[in-house]
Amino acid sequence: MQLYFTFILTISLSYAMAQTNPNQKDDHFLDSLLSNNVLFKEVMENKDAHRIQIIYTEINRDAKNRPSFKSHTYNLNHNLYFYPASTAKMPTAFLALQKLNEIKAPWINKNTPMQTDSAWSKQYKVTIDSSAEDLNPSIAHYIKKVFMVSDNEANNRLYEFLGQEYLNNNLAKLGYKDAQILHRLGVSYTDDANRHTNPIRFTDKNKKFSFYQPEQISKLNYIKRNDLLGKGYIKNDSLIKKPFDFSIKNRLYLDDLNDMLLRVIFPETYPTNKRFKLTKNDYQFLLKYMSQMPTESTFPTYDTAEYYDTYCKFLLYGNEKNVSIPKTIRIFNKIGVAYGFITDIAYIVDFEHKIEFALSATIYVNKDEIFNDDRYEYETVGWPFMKNLGRAIYEYELTREQKFKPDLKKFEIKYDK
Repeated sequence: MQLYFTFILTISLSYAMAQTNPNQKDDHFLDSLLSNNVLFKEVMENKDAHRIQIIYTEINRDAKNRPSFKSHTYNLNHNLYFYPASTAKMPTAFLALQKLNEIKAPWINKNTPMQTDSAWSKQYKVTIDSSAEDLNPSIAHYIKKVFMVSDNEANNRLYEFLGQEYLNNNLAKLGYKDAQILHRLGVSYTDDANRHTNPIRFTDKNKKFSFYQPEQISKLNYIKRNDLLGKGYIKNDSLIKKPFDFSIKNRLYLDDLNDMLLRVIFPETYPTNKRFKLTKNDYQFLLKYMSQMPTESTFPTYDTAEYYDTYCKFLLYGNEKNVSIPKTIRIFNKIGVAYGFITDIAYIVDFEHKIEFALSATIYVNKDEIFNDDRYEYETVGWPFMKNLGRAIYEYELTREQKFKPDLKKFEIKYDK
């Protein structure tokens, strides 16, 4: 099945610097793209209220297929807070594999059974995973679920394995000095409870070897913030007429998330000391499950009525359910949705037309400015914006001249089914 999008671009290009810089003035490319298309009229008329930020990265290859990047930005601003939601699962997954490699026990790998114990308030044990083929929880199985269906529980087990200090200190070492991943997802814990992470034990399948990590208590001193949004929020069925405080919630900048993705898709373009400490097998594993659709999964097995082809593929598809993604297109990405914020961090390839690009975007859709009232304009504004943005860039890429067409064999992956 072919993708057919109808969009005409009449713009002149000016190139941004290869590295995105929030203090650099945005170029005119994305502004022209959004302003000259009726599909973006509503959001452009309310662009400040929607807190839109976009990064589009052109990828150009040389004669030896080596990539270089040129980024276009729109409204990129570190002072414009957005709640990253499940996009925080992406660096958490990357660092979980890194920490495994640092343990240096030859019998421990991402498939080694991992048992989570409890030692503090609200913690609980996890010794079996019914969705795994052998019923054993493992780092690998959790990462599969994180990327294919954005599973909160899977993410929280990875967060507990890493601990708050390891997570944030290692992001800072990689240059993400303002990143703050401070809490589990999908559950309501106090700051103190999120500082306490569970004891973890790895045991080989023959129960001959065992590795124990005791409970961790984070002493992380993170920079205090003042991120207040909206006019009110619902708490215990009552409206509190105060701005909602995001100051103790996760913070990740869009350009940092975009860069994290590119470090894993193209690690060879970064200095060794600026890469995640991953093996060749780790990279192949991540590429597979960042792009595998839930309909292609064997373990876990998903109900395809609920977890369809385009699930968690907002750029290009929004929230369309009755659509099949062509086999010639793959999307390597991580999305996040919560509190009226929709974010997608993606690398997209089309094997048939030999095109590739990275696109990261966030939009806020909360017209009444009340949080926790379940009145967010995801369906009417948010997902259509993401779909149309992805398709506009895709259509432009079909016409963009390239001196050397990319060899995309690296991304032709054998999936579970």
